[in-house]
Amino acid sequence: DLNWENPQLRRDIYQMMRWWLDKGVDGFRMDVINLISKTPGLPDAPVNGSAQYHFGGTYFANGPRLLDFLAEMKREVLGAYDILTVGEAPMTTTANAIALTDEDTGALSMVFHFEHMDVDIDHAQGIGKWGRRPWQLSNLKAIMTRWQGDLTDKGWNSIYLANHDQPRSVSRFGSDGPERVAAATLLATFVHLLHGTPYIYQGEEIGMTNVAFPTINDYRDIETLNMYHEFVANGLDPARALALIQPVSRDNARTPLQWDSSANAGFTTGTPWLAVNPNYTTINVAQALDDPASIFAYYQRLIALRKANPVVVYGSYALLLPDHPEIFAWTRTLDTDRLLVILNFSSHTPRWENPSQLVFASATLLISNYTVDETTNVHSFALRPWEARVYRIGAGADEQHPST
Repeated sequence: DLNWENPQLRRDIYQMMRWWLDKGVDGFRMDVINLISKTPGLPDAPVNGSAQYHFGGTYFANGPRLLDFLAEMKREVLGAYDILTVGEAPMTTTANAIALTDEDTGALSMVFHFEHMDVDIDHAQGIGKWGRRPWQLSNLKAIMTRWQGDLTDKGWNSIYLANHDQPRSVSRFGSDGPERVAAATLLATFVHLLHGTPYIYQGEEIGMTNVAFPTINDYRDIETLNMYHEFVANGLDPARALALIQPVSRDNARTPLQWDSSANAGFTTGTPWLAVNPNYTTINVAQALDDPASIFAYYQRLIALRKANPVVVYGSYALLLPDHPEIFAWTRTLDTDRLLVILNFSSHTPRWENPSQLVFASATLLISNYTVDETTNVHSFALRPWEARVYRIGAGADEQHPST
């Protein structure tokens, strides 16, 4: 771990950053940037009963000199370049994020927070992320809505559902069975229609899934290996230990990208460090590029929609149906331009009933992951499993809107 209290170290870091920026890079993703300031004296974490591990985050996260260090970085480096910066910031709050990303007083463009990555973790089990529970859509709504609202005009959100440390999004938040394509495109709609910058993790654009390797010998992630052996050493049956690590191992996100159906998914002619997911013969880039209805093609449509409609980038967010257990819906509004996003986060067929506070007379479908009969009543209809729809809505048929 680097000691940021050392002025010479900071000068060396700034020199390295300028060297890369002068080479033409467009910015930095800063790993655990909110952990660079520690409580003076480096006190030990308080003992918490008989637990094997004791949390010390209050002593190393969002420390007393964090904003000072980043302000100095901004003066010495960041402020002199037109770049994008995103800071990975575990254990951060919306208030922390605002302080880090405020356009005038902050230093970073945006941060990655992890609050929504905890919706399926059962901390009561005492085994960290390895203790799982079924996640509730109401919890995801509450978290994302709070971040959407708190950062409005004060900071900037980064929107993601997967990265190199997290399980595959379609396996975690959707369905990686027969409904995989619908679930993956719904999740893509979710990420791209919120206020903030959307992030696509490699393989997400073709719907890559988690992998359940048959033995612990197939895994490579040191965290996964350590926890498996710890579970077994503490008396857990090896089969149960393997079942615990499989859904959340970081190796789920690190299997080689599946380019085609040839050996090793076209990733290498040698032996990869980590084996490919066995489903590469049916889930791969070549297949996606050859299918106009693929997940990849849908991502292209979403990106085009975002580029063509400023309301997707700048519009305000307002949640609808906060208590519905399966439908996540919201509006985006910029001046007179208004979008309605309706997502069915389930394999069921709930009915969309337009809430009384949402009044509109005209609706134009902008994108959907199913074929939609646009003559049907948009105020009341049945949603299909993992269905996503985005409408432009207006007060009347003659209302003028920006072109789509």
